Amino acid sequence: MIEVNSFVAGNWIPPDATARPIESAITGIQIARAGNATLDYQAMLDHGRNLGGPALRAMTFHDRARMIKALALHLGQHKQALYDLSYDTGATMADHKIDIDGGIGTMFVFASKARREMPDGHIYIDGNLEQLSRDGTFMGQHICTSLRGVAVHINAFNFPVWGMLEKLAPTLLAGVPAIVKPATSTGYVTEACVRILLQSGLLPEGALQLISGGTGDLLNRLTSQDVVSFTGSAQTAGKLRSAPHILQNSIRFTAEQDSLNASVLGPDATPDTPEFALFIKEITTELTTKTGQKCTAIRRIIAPQALVLAVRDALCASLAAIEIGDPRDKTTQMGPLVSMAQKRDVLAKAAIINQQAECVFGDADFSLKSRKNGAFMQPLLFVCANPDKADLVHKTEAFGPVATLMGYRDIPHAIELANKADGSLVASIITRDPAVAREFALNAGAFHGRLYFNNRDSMAQSTGHGAPLPHMVHGGPGRAGGGEELGGIRAVLHYMQRTAVQGSPDILSAISETWVKGAAEITPAAHPFTRDFDTLKIGETIHTAPRKITLQDIEHFARFTGDNFYAHMDEAAAKANPFFPGRVAHGYLLLSFAAGLFVEPNPGPVLANTGLENLQFLKPVEPDDSISVQLTLRKKTRRNDDYGEARWHVLLRNQHGDPVAEYELLTMVSYSTPLG
Repeated sequence: MIEVNSFVAGNWIPPDATARPIESAITGIQIARAGNATLDYQAMLDHGRNLGGPALRAMTFHDRARMIKALALHLGQHKQALYDLSYDTGATMADHKIDIDGGIGTMFVFASKARREMPDGHIYIDGNLEQLSRDGTFMGQHICTSLRGVAVHINAFNFPVWGMLEKLAPTLLAGVPAIVKPATSTGYVTEACVRILLQSGLLPEGALQLISGGTGDLLNRLTSQDVVSFTGSAQTAGKLRSAPHILQNSIRFTAEQDSLNASVLGPDATPDTPEFALFIKEITTELTTKTGQKCTAIRRIIAPQALVLAVRDALCASLAAIEIGDPRDKTTQMGPLVSMAQKRDVLAKAAIINQQAECVFGDADFSLKSRKNGAFMQPLLFVCANPDKADLVHKTEAFGPVATLMGYRDIPHAIELANKADGSLVASIITRDPAVAREFALNAGAFHGRLYFNNRDSMAQSTGHGAPLPHMVHGGPGRAGGGEELGGIRAVLHYMQRTAVQGSPDILSAISETWVKGAAEITPAAHPFTRDFDTLKIGETIHTAPRKITLQDIEHFARFTGDNFYAHMDEAAAKANPFFPGRVAHGYLLLSFAAGLFVEPNPGPVLANTGLENLQFLKPVEPDDSISVQLTLRKKTRRNDDYGEARWHVLLRNQHGDPVAEYELLTMVSYSTPLG
């Protein structure tokens, strides 16, 4: 018997007399119990706000990213224990790879993206500067800072590990502590994962707490600095998000909920094409992976009317070959549902669908002879003859291995059917026709959080209809909840406050730790390329001597590079061009000469020039004009244990002081002492 504990204010609290029994999905026998009606929810909030939050906020985004990577590595070393527990949830080894390995992989992605896309600081810059005054002395910038509360994560039963980690990684990156509340039926796996995370010693005290069981009056104790992130049914989400306390205090509430996702077979995908086989394979996978208990699983199958019978027959044959059994058996392809209660719910929803669609595969009374008490069932495939008038089919989600096939007349009709669910997490379109894909994107995009297009060209490397990736938005409009979990750095921003700051360039530079044009310049004692990363200061600036650009320079550059564009070589043609007064210098000649003006050539801490960004040519440079360069250190970002990235603002001016070119130069600069 597993005693599923809660972790409250630094202490493990066992279940009490009110605890709920938890049964094995395989045998139906009780294996655990969870729940405690006496948890001190205010102590949890205080612990997170007063200890966890300050400790996380003291770390930079890169510090938090390194911590998350280390946590992922630590979990990877202990995942076998999670595999062993997860079998009793009905999950096969293939399902473990999605839940446990997928959750660990999600942490790695967030850690990596944060190191690449977020500063090694405490403030995230959102968008470009806005010039609010004519002369540039009053500017505006949007910034994001960590909320001062906690994030309450209410997770679903189907992914006890990934469901927690995909919320936890962006929350910790944002500098916000988390209180995790998993679904009770599989919470024993989550509890084991939390123990592994805490035992690593990598998390600051108060950064992670766990509720095993009910949340009591926790939500009524939240403030506007707290966030609720929910995954589960639309009914529960609606009840929670409409609570008076949540509404009155404008408490952030994001939801990922019910979704009747669709998969559409394009008219070009006839039975003799690779696309048709791919369509059948994807549907079979989505019906059987996690026994169909996935928020992204395919619930509605939409095919050209002329191909409905072919799709039906192919699916029936594919589903008949699926090996259903004990998930611990290596030959098993689909295990049981998570519980007998879940099986009863799925069959009840299937009966509703059956009112408007005919069951063509599967036995509602199916049970394994060797596991009569387990929550086993066959996939159920329905065919709907009149999908235009089958509201129950488009509104009823049986959260298990249940899907309905229907036919469409033309692409507008297929789009209409796909949109009938009034909001989904994902719709897949299997087609090789770009015109079909564009029509779906234009007319179905508003109803779906993700559109997944696949065909013979991409199927070998594609991740699958039902795979939410941390790089992209996971969420959807309408019935799907309106949330946007995951989605790269945008997921981190759910737990941060966006604020518009306004002021002088000096003020904005200090706030953002990024030099803003017009801010004060620092004159370095020595050329900045001779100094290591640690001693460089934001705003350090050098002004070079001028260099004259001659006609001979222009002609030599043209001959040497082969760039004989007429604006550089033909006076009459250049004058006829509205952009040029006559022959002008090549833009890339200017960049080359600029480098010659500001580069320090001797070996030193500058290791490499890795590129330039935001290049603009602002004014033509004519023969006998001169250019000079202003080089300013704009930003520093640590990249690894040996070197960091220095971003330089480069401005070229002519002899009159007019800007002629501008860009941002990226260099890698070594530290005075390696971090490792």
